[in-house]
Amino acid sequence: MVDSQYYLPNDIGISALDCREAFRLLSPKEQMYAHYLSRASWYGGLIVLIQTSPESANIYVLLQKMFRAQAPQQLEAAATAAGLSAEEYQAFLVYAAGLYANMGNYKSFGDTKFVPNLPKEKFKALVWESLAFKQNPSDMEALWGSCCEPLYSLEDRQKQLGLGEKGITAYFSGNCRLEDAEFAQKFLDSKNLSAYNTRLFKTEIDGKRCYEVRLASAEKDNCAVEGKSEVCCGKHDFEDAVFLVKRGDYAFLMEKVCQNLEKAKAYAANENQKKMLEEYIRSFSCGSVDAHKEGSRYWIKDKGPIVESYIGFIESYRDPFGSRGEFEGFVAVVNKAMSARFAELVSSAEVLLPELPWPPAFEKDRFLKPDFTSLDVLTFAGSGIPAGINIPNYDDIRQTEGFKNVSLGNVLAVAYATQKDKLTFLEENDKDLYIKWKGPSFEVQVGLHELLGHGSGKLFVQISSWYKGSETWDSKFSTIASSYEECRAECVGLYLCLNKQVLSIFGHEGEDAEEVVYVNWLNMVRAGLLGLEFYTPESKSWRQAHMQARFVILRVLLEAGEGLVGLKECTGADGRPDAVITLDRSKIHTVGKSAIQRFLCKLQVHKSTADVEGGRALYEGYSAVTADGPHNFLRLRETVLLRKEARKMFVQANTYIKDDAVELVEYEGSAAGLIQSFTERFQDDAEEVETQLLEMTCVDSSCWC
Repeated sequence: MVDSQYYLPNDIGISALDCREAFRLLSPKEQMYAHYLSRASWYGGLIVLIQTSPESANIYVLLQKMFRAQAPQQLEAAATAAGLSAEEYQAFLVYAAGLYANMGNYKSFGDTKFVPNLPKEKFKALVWESLAFKQNPSDMEALWGSCCEPLYSLEDRQKQLGLGEKGITAYFSGNCRLEDAEFAQKFLDSKNLSAYNTRLFKTEIDGKRCYEVRLASAEKDNCAVEGKSEVCCGKHDFEDAVFLVKRGDYAFLMEKVCQNLEKAKAYAANENQKKMLEEYIRSFSCGSVDAHKEGSRYWIKDKGPIVESYIGFIESYRDPFGSRGEFEGFVAVVNKAMSARFAELVSSAEVLLPELPWPPAFEKDRFLKPDFTSLDVLTFAGSGIPAGINIPNYDDIRQTEGFKNVSLGNVLAVAYATQKDKLTFLEENDKDLYIKWKGPSFEVQVGLHELLGHGSGKLFVQISSWYKGSETWDSKFSTIASSYEECRAECVGLYLCLNKQVLSIFGHEGEDAEEVVYVNWLNMVRAGLLGLEFYTPESKSWRQAHMQARFVILRVLLEAGEGLVGLKECTGADGRPDAVITLDRSKIHTVGKSAIQRFLCKLQVHKSTADVEGGRALYEGYSAVTADGPHNFLRLRETVLLRKEARKMFVQANTYIKDDAVELVEYEGSAAGLIQSFTERFQDDAEEVETQLLEMTCVDSSCWC
């Protein structure tokens, strides 16, 4: 029997993201703008298949061919004929839905591999019994042959994403190690090149190390092009190695992204949107991160648009080195009522920032008031959907020009709904409170985390240690950068939610306000315990930035002592190992606040001064998962795995143009609905898209051996 950590349960939560009302309220022009931005996002989202694992694109194409020939309901008869039970066919559908939702066969949240929860021979029998196979047996057999081994393999290295012996990654060729990533970063810094839109492939010629730095771009021409001199393509000698910088990674998909952004331009609401799209097109055409930065500057200037979007190589969580961005694109519609609250929080920011526990010298000289809106997601293409976002991730822009915050309202509405019988590790009398106040408290935490967490603090450019020239937060702190920053932002949220003015902005006064504070802090310590699911003891590594951050916060609050947080192991009603975590609400404003204050100060000073050594020692110390000390966290991890609940998946709508108008098509919140949404997503050019995905995968197949 496969460890339950590596498959998705048949009863996994799958919810439809409701955006009908938000979309209906858009004008015809706004609907057209949203449609073409969505198309650009969906094509770009397919890049994540290639970024995730060597086999993801092949599995995707296999499933697409099966479901385009027969919808899930029709394929069920073939499954019965192939000898699958109802549970096995449901497991097959859940696996397919999981692959689409995560854009690959590794979980977007936690980076562990998931495999089908049915025998390999049953999966094969279903492929052979399918209409797609009967129509084209040789192609389907070849497809199955290309992915059947990695589809099921759970060899140690293939269980999670990672670099070298620690796991699988498609950002680097299979022969790359951490020292190669570090060496390549030195080269990129020397050329003032960002790693965000790159992948690295290593070879050896005549005993000399050769590295190919591949830039994501529609163009494959590697010559200097007028207006594109900022990308230094070509051959470079560097120390004892050779680097070759080339354009053209994911060229077919990048071209599709550019074509749809060009169409969206005709429906832009203003000059900032037009210029933003022009710069994105330039970036995606020639592989220039500088052009994407320029587009991001126009995006920041586009205040309060009705249709909000962002697209590109954004988050670096899944690059094991922490510098390369995963492609994502989102399109969303402003929720005006909730956005009014966030606007009030922005207006109060200049009063709230001095409340943070570091000296004024560590804060930005001037708070650049960002847009902060609540959005209903129409499209979110990539490996997963967050609850809130603070972008752009370019520190030089955030420090001097600003940023935007978004809270994704329709995601929050369904992602954090909790059933009492599935609520683990809490005392009975905390469960009802938790269910009642989890939504409101999380809304406050997301608001503070994004606006005043990620939006606060200064990076120094010259003291005893500092950021030099092309160095950035990501390149300097590399493997811990994402998690460290998430931890800092979470701490800001915990610290500032104690402020009555903040709670009032969100409509919470008196006793209700205290309940919001209590549940927010309770949720954080529980999340710290749940975070143990995302730790791999074999490699002593964390697979998820946010959950590592929450575990660190749990350790800080446990260390504070004085009975603030209690964590004890016990036996559950089912006779199996269990645990209970408690929080003394009377000590949050005293012991808790002081502990977070001290820790937050340390995090900020190490970050501001580029003190990598001190920052690493602090963060990795609290991140250590051991059996020593008052709590056996390795044993607790086993309990957490025993009682874990699978993360929900979302079904998203499609848009089509019919008779010069945009139509919205929604699907049911089920595995079949999620599958249908993907088989209908690329109706006009499905075969071409699938052929290109297979070609892109085939070209690099020797790099992973």
